[in-house]
Amino acid sequence: MNVTQRRKFSLRMPYRYDMIIHLCTLILAVFGLFMVASATMGQAGGDVMSLAKTIIKQLVFTVAGYLGMVVMARWFSFERVKRLIAPIVLMTFILLLMALFWEVGGARAWIKIPIPGQEVTIQPSEFAKVVIIMVIATYLGDIRNQKLSARDLLRNPLLIVGGFCFIVAILQSDFGSAIVMAGIACICFLVVSHPALARLQRGLVIILLIGVAFTVWILSPMGEHLIESLPFESYQIQRFTSAMNPFADQYGSGYQLINGLVSFARGGWTGLGYGNSIQKYTNFPAASTDFILAIVVEELGIFGFLIILISYGFLVGRMLMFAMKMKSQRGRVVLVGVSMYFFIHFLFNVGGVTGLIPLTGVPLLMISSGGSSTMAVMIAIGMAQAVIAQYRQKKLD
Repeated sequence: MNVTQRRKFSLRMPYRYDMIIHLCTLILAVFGLFMVASATMGQAGGDVMSLAKTIIKQLVFTVAGYLGMVVMARWFSFERVKRLIAPIVLMTFILLLMALFWEVGGARAWIKIPIPGQEVTIQPSEFAKVVIIMVIATYLGDIRNQKLSARDLLRNPLLIVGGFCFIVAILQSDFGSAIVMAGIACICFLVVSHPALARLQRGLVIILLIGVAFTVWILSPMGEHLIESLPFESYQIQRFTSAMNPFADQYGSGYQLINGLVSFARGGWTGLGYGNSIQKYTNFPAASTDFILAIVVEELGIFGFLIILISYGFLVGRMLMFAMKMKSQRGRVVLVGVSMYFFIHFLFNVGGVTGLIPLTGVPLLMISSGGSSTMAVMIAIGMAQAVIAQYRQKKLD
């Protein structure tokens, strides 16, 4: 094997990638591993083997995610994605439909992988979020000079994104992931520039503003009666009512949120110390997944939360900074899409565990236990790093 071939198969990050984004990714990955290990102690109930298996599984997914990030950072280019977008989309549809054959926690959103002595699942909807960013960048990026109608421009992206959201929301009963997917798609759509899309984009902005205002109103005391009359399942209505007042049903729908709030109160500024959470040893569901932030604050205090907040802030801020600098709309779509992937997850998770918005079951990326979300978001970071490296190398405008 000659030198050129060795470089081709190298697992180093590409030349002129962003070191700050890379360091923040590593900080979050290591911090997440330690917090998953701590939060899982309560669920393991003294079973050392169960605890070890959970930690090893999360470590394997994190390492796999890192390798996926490096490979994507070196492999990704818009020319390659344009040639391969059809098989990528088809494979994503197949994986989303395969998940319907297994039911986990009341939803059909995971594919079970048969490994002796260990239950391993993959959630295809997490990878679909990355594919949505690719789809919009491929079909709608850098088209400002093409004379096409809005119908021609939007046909493929709407069919793909709409199909993904339909499968996830209706067939898989995973409304949280579907909302995140739709949110990422809407924001990416607003990044592109074409005369035929201008009116639709203005309408979308108005709809989003009305949606935010309606959500704020419906979560106020004035909207309580309206929530109860909505055609939702009872557990979905309970998520709204428990967000407004978790103590109304403190041993039922509000139990999880109350446990989280108790953890926040115990943590204070400095926390009880790593591994010293009391709440994780109680009947606290989702302590290592959706509610891991509560354990972080209980053990490490506000300073633990600041580690996450600052790392997220640098990740999102750096990507948006490069997006504002470059002229390539495809590059902008990728960078804005990946940054919004982080931001929407952060907003929904932190808002849910603090009772500001209803729980959506959305994990805190790279902190919550979950191999699919960790791998998917690291692959997305690799895609953003590829765009940044190509911009710095003058391969993108």
